[in-house]
Amino acid sequence: MIEPADPVKLMSQLRAIGTQADASIDLGRTALYLAAVEQPGLSLDRYENHIKALSNEVGERYTMLLDAGAEDNAGTRLAAIKHILVDKYDYNGDTETYDDLQNASLTRVIDRRKGMPISLAILCIQIGRNLGWTIYGLNLPGHFVCRLDMGAARLIFDPFDKCSLLQAPDLRRLVKRSLGEKAELSTTYYEPADNRTILIRLQNNIKLRRIEAEDYEGALRIVEGMRAIDPDEYRLLLDAGVLYARTNKLQSAIETLEAYIAKAPGDRDRAEAAVLLRQIRETLN
Repeated sequence: MIEPADPVKLMSQLRAIGTQADASIDLGRTALYLAAVEQPGLSLDRYENHIKALSNEVGERYTMLLDAGAEDNAGTRLAAIKHILVDKYDYNGDTETYDDLQNASLTRVIDRRKGMPISLAILCIQIGRNLGWTIYGLNLPGHFVCRLDMGAARLIFDPFDKCSLLQAPDLRRLVKRSLGEKAELSTTYYEPADNRTILIRLQNNIKLRRIEAEDYEGALRIVEGMRAIDPDEYRLLLDAGVLYARTNKLQSAIETLEAYIAKAPGDRDRAEAAVLLRQIRETLN
């Protein structure tokens, strides 16, 4: 049983997750924790139970398809996922209000049955893991998709678009849409994203939208959660330092920017942070 959401306890749990090896991270549960930090008092049990129920139903559908004569292959597994997620529960991409922050909150995605590519992908990945299947996330520029492996077969599909199968031309089109007509597919786009990469990309969606809305306190809470699960990501120190300054937490801003300057590998990055640090110190004099 997961206790009702308490932001302080959840942050402590997220920091504990930050000490784990990446492969040990429970992707679905951590995404639920990150969402619940913003929803104090929320009971997470029903969300975790829903993910387990989805997994069980996908497994049952897969067995049913095999019993009906379907081949035991990746395509049948994808068909089972699609039948339960899309056909039965109507999970789909939110194309009408894509920038709605709820689309990056796994609890709200489950409530609303719609979300953005990466939040829907997390559901698919977690379902696969619960069943012992191999489903990865692929970190394409501007879009996030899944790869289902079985034996030598690799199927790439889009949870945002009814779990539709994607071929190389489809992936090329997605890349060009994000990076421009001269962009081409890279072999790196086919490589699985690790758990922290997925979770940080999920939370970046919320962070950027809150900054655009000048909700710096809200953006700072998101960054603090990101730092909890990925304490070695030095770039988050810069984000935190800037947001501490924006929210008038100047001593925290100074300490965090000093830590960033000590860790940043690039001379230009350190120099730009040093300028901001000097400006903050001048306001205190």
